[in-house]
Amino acid sequence: MRTLIRNAMCVLPTGTRKADVLIQDSKILGIDPPAGATVDETIDAEGLHLIPGVIDDHVHFRDPGLTHKEDLHSGSVACAAGGVTTFLEMPNTIPPTTTQEILNAKLDIAASKSLVNYGFYIAASTENLHELKNATRTPGIKIFIGSSTGNLLVDDQDALEAIFSETSLPITAHCEDEATVRANQARIAAAGYQGHSDHSQIRNHEAARIATARAVDLARRHNHRFHVVHVSTAEEIALFADHGNLLTAEACPHHLFFNVDDYERLGSRVQMNPAVKTKADNQALLKALLDGQIQVVATDHAPHTLAEKDQPYPQSPSGLPAVENSLALMLDQVHQGNCSLEQVVSWMCDAPARVWDIVSKGRITEGYDADLVLIDLNRKVTIRNANQKTKCGWSPWDGTTLTGWPVRTFVMGRTVFADGEFDFDHRGMEVVFEHDRGGYWKSAGPVARDVT
Repeated sequence: MRTLIRNAMCVLPTGTRKADVLIQDSKILGIDPPAGATVDETIDAEGLHLIPGVIDDHVHFRDPGLTHKEDLHSGSVACAAGGVTTFLEMPNTIPPTTTQEILNAKLDIAASKSLVNYGFYIAASTENLHELKNATRTPGIKIFIGSSTGNLLVDDQDALEAIFSETSLPITAHCEDEATVRANQARIAAAGYQGHSDHSQIRNHEAARIATARAVDLARRHNHRFHVVHVSTAEEIALFADHGNLLTAEACPHHLFFNVDDYERLGSRVQMNPAVKTKADNQALLKALLDGQIQVVATDHAPHTLAEKDQPYPQSPSGLPAVENSLALMLDQVHQGNCSLEQVVSWMCDAPARVWDIVSKGRITEGYDADLVLIDLNRKVTIRNANQKTKCGWSPWDGTTLTGWPVRTFVMGRTVFADGEFDFDHRGMEVVFEHDRGGYWKSAGPVARDVT
């Protein structure tokens, strides 16, 4: 099957220009192929931009164990609607993904359910060092240094030293200092909880800074690749500013666009771990993205039902859905003049592929996978809870109008979303990782040749 996308403004590694892109089966066969190239389908994309598919390297799809909130099918549908063609899912499901056997079982579930491409982290515990040393088919190791689920809390220094010194996979971690969080919680509980805004006092700047500093120190001393997820404070940025290829970091839309002032309006809807911080932190995170100190934008998509979220604090769970709106949120920033489309593509498509050694994704390049998104930079849409594809059925951005939206999503060369319709018969592919490539700023992928 050959598909030609004509007349799109394409965001290529060499810059943005009008080009034709030829897809054969699951691959990008050619850029500006010869006029006589044989095709089965032609798509006229005049007035639209073509970008690589978004890679969201931080989602919680609750499958298995908590599928009343989300599952790998509903989460992948939300991905397709939002221009996300690949997700990497975190391991705090039930059971937690602490062994190769459990990881393989999740891959099998995704193979039968997911419309888009997928990968799964393996979780560190205090008892599974052997599994971490021998794990395959995974982007890397996730450590919960605070905000633990089940038996996943790892804050013992000897255990952390062993993980960083004896394993070879890239590591990422939830960084909030458990001792600081518990002390803050005890103090506020003794005074009496006042509401959801207490959350940002409990999970404060100090908790994030201490844990991130600890993890960065481990990575530097053991020369181990480390990715700082969901950076929430300005103080953390200085800890990994001189990152080289060893340290990378990500920011999430809720930490970029929400802050403590939003509790009065949104309450538990913006209750997250790490907690939202201040307007100054919002500004610092955006500046760090623009300066290249933070390389990735990901969602930490963590859905709960509204009935669960509407409980009084502290019974209300932390987490919010974002995967189907994240690209539009960033395209709206392009519309506002706060960043360029090329920067958004770097943060959401190219950099995640390179951070996690994902083969042949993240760029519009001959020989790469045909994971692509057509976007309309002028389209205005208001986010509504009733229209959300995520199983939890709500968004903290309900009522927000954004300019710039994905209109067609291709996964491995096949349209999975267009004009509000989905190809529910399609299944994405397991992501291939090449962890011997050397890490960030490296790239790999075959080169296509015959485009006649």
